[in-house]
Amino acid sequence: MGNPAAGQGVNGKIDLHSHSRASDGQYPAGEVAERASAAGVAVWALCDHDTVAGMDDAAAAAARLGLRLVPGIELSAFLERREIHLLGHFVDPAHPRLRAFEDFLALRRRERMERIVEKLGALGLRLRVEDIEKWSGGKTIGRPHVARALVELGAVATVKEAFDAYLGEGKPAYVQRYRLESDEAVRLVRAAGGTTTVAHPGVSKLERWDLERLRQAGVEGLEVYHVDHNPSVREKYLRIAEALDLVPTAGSDFHGEAVAPDRHLGDVSMPPHELERLEARRP
Repeated sequence: MGNPAAGQGVNGKIDLHSHSRASDGQYPAGEVAERASAAGVAVWALCDHDTVAGMDDAAAAAARLGLRLVPGIELSAFLERREIHLLGHFVDPAHPRLRAFEDFLALRRRERMERIVEKLGALGLRLRVEDIEKWSGGKTIGRPHVARALVELGAVATVKEAFDAYLGEGKPAYVQRYRLESDEAVRLVRAAGGTTTVAHPGVSKLERWDLERLRQAGVEGLEVYHVDHNPSVREKYLRIAEALDLVPTAGSDFHGEAVAPDRHLGDVSMPPHELERLEARRP
């Protein structure tokens, strides 16, 4: 099977999972493109959480750099009571249904942030939604931005501490997100012309029976090669992918050094023929 990190695309690596400042990444989309190109990535997917707001900047930078951009999105969804992440690849960023869903989620996210601010206030931590929004650059707002605001406030030293003390599930300022069911997420991606891949199944601790259900719902790919998967985990999910006819994909899940210091663009890659298989499954 070889080393997936050494797998080369036509002119370089294939990295189908990264984030920009449009969601919870450190850098603007154009700068992520520059960093991907500098890392030897030839085919790059921007998959911000629940938004395609960075796609225009990503496309402009990719064209300038000679980088092939795969338009994407990462959707948080539920498989019964378990939250999972699904990657939409090859989506049309301008598709009306995708745009409408993004607007709907933006409203739900702001309502969620208001409730988190209320809970933090009851704990003696005074924040405004505006204090959080400045960290999002006016884009998708989420708990990582609350965490950065808490660091700035001096309430915690790090983003991780903010989640461990206040924002993680079961912690005093946690508020449940909107529940998007996994089959609904797959339908949304397909409507926008894309394919759906299960992100970092090892991180989500998904087993074969979970993936069988997702395959039946229309999922086409499985992110086997993720930076947080060790060799034995990769081997486990590669076997499952082969058994279920899921395309094994690769993604660094890059967010930036200040957010996820151990995730670097191009740290994992995939064979070009697997990219072709995935693209061939577009509706």
